[in-house]
Amino acid sequence: MAADAKPAADAGAEKKPDLELPPLPADKTIKQSVRVGGRTLSYEATVGTIPVRDAKGKKIADVVYTAYTVPGNDPHRPVTFAFNGGPGASSVYLNMGAIGPKRIQFGVDGDAPSDAAITQDNANTWLDMSDLVFIDPVGTGFSRSLEDEEHTKKDFYSTEADIKYLSRVVYDWLVKHGRLRAPKYVMGESYGGYRAPRIAYALQTQMGVGVNGLVMVSPYLDPAAIGDGDALSPLPWMINLPSMTAGHLESQGKLTPAAMADVETYVRTQFVTDFLAGRSDPGAINRMVQKVSAYTGLDPALVAKLDGRVDIGTFLRETHRSEKKIGSVYDSNVTAFDPFPGSAERQSGDPILDALLAPTTSAMVDFITREVGWKTDAHYEALSYAVNKAWDRGDADDKPVADLRKAIANDPNMKVLIVHGYNDLSCPFYTSRLIIDQLPSFGQAQRVKLSIYPGGHMFYSRSTSAAAFKADAATLFGAK
Repeated sequence: MAADAKPAADAGAEKKPDLELPPLPADKTIKQSVRVGGRTLSYEATVGTIPVRDAKGKKIADVVYTAYTVPGNDPHRPVTFAFNGGPGASSVYLNMGAIGPKRIQFGVDGDAPSDAAITQDNANTWLDMSDLVFIDPVGTGFSRSLEDEEHTKKDFYSTEADIKYLSRVVYDWLVKHGRLRAPKYVMGESYGGYRAPRIAYALQTQMGVGVNGLVMVSPYLDPAAIGDGDALSPLPWMINLPSMTAGHLESQGKLTPAAMADVETYVRTQFVTDFLAGRSDPGAINRMVQKVSAYTGLDPALVAKLDGRVDIGTFLRETHRSEKKIGSVYDSNVTAFDPFPGSAERQSGDPILDALLAPTTSAMVDFITREVGWKTDAHYEALSYAVNKAWDRGDADDKPVADLRKAIANDPNMKVLIVHGYNDLSCPFYTSRLIIDQLPSFGQAQRVKLSIYPGGHMFYSRSTSAAAFKADAATLFGAK
């Protein structure tokens, strides 16, 4: 070789990323057990990474996942991929709040930042039905971009790029672990519910991976419907009123399906005609004021000032103003003290969101770094406001609903479970009710099932609702 020639080894070297960050640890697995269904279930807990590469093969991100798998190499054992939302949320909420083998309490029965971050066996874990893989999108958890800010936003922080790379991550995990023959399920909460049907359709049609079932938890399914960009649309008001009513009924101990059926019928019928009639019918607004104030429990004089249109912020503030407290948009009956009760406008964060950040972050980091022994000095982003702020949301359209329709139509064996809490005002259940009523039957009743439970956005923090959710999921997993 000539003296001035470059070493041939450079040609096969890993192409350097834009950012020089310390490497993340190698995948680490430990053995654990959980008591579920009256028996002890042994499993392996793994924290690992999936690289994301660009079209030229350069690694541009590390996606970190937490997986719980039951040994045995059973090709018929399902595997469920779970995503939270935000955008900017890690998967800790579904992991340690809903379906993982260990959980911490938050929400209705415990929600203080200083609560001890100690996990307990989750009696309602899904691990006895399916292996579980919790995926943290780039910018959440310990997952990270290796690109500069401009390229990170382009490649990861937009609705379309998000679906593309996360679908590939699911495919890569299945290949890496030899699970392509397993029944596969995709689960998403909140904005993860926007992701889930779109990822399922992308897996079907672009990655070449069939999906047996979809689970959407408090999903953000139709951004256009719940937005306030159209002054003439009654939809946002129709969608919000039943959840406000549920919060009021629950506070009185009167929440029942029959009581909820009454308000659901009202918003489909008289509310719509009175809303659209407006000033053309002198009695329309008065009728709306009377009905809405009765359903929400708010002062009729206040509702009259709003012409029968009660916005979410007003409802959460006024419902608890006499107590000098604020209700959560995620569950209106979970409250916190109002630090500025004399202010005309709310000046504090959400009671659930602000309070659960500390216990969930501490519990997850303790599990990953101490129990599993996957050591890193990076900060764990349970909820990244920076990612949320940088997110390119694109058009407020119904792509998740369109992809849901196409995915179901494309596979006659795929089933869907959509679940909500009655009290959720961030992603109200009535959106999904209306969407399902507009779907084709796809040749089989109950192929798309909607279940609504007591509680809010994270209804699974209530043990009875979590148990009911698991029972519905068991039906889904057992379906052929």
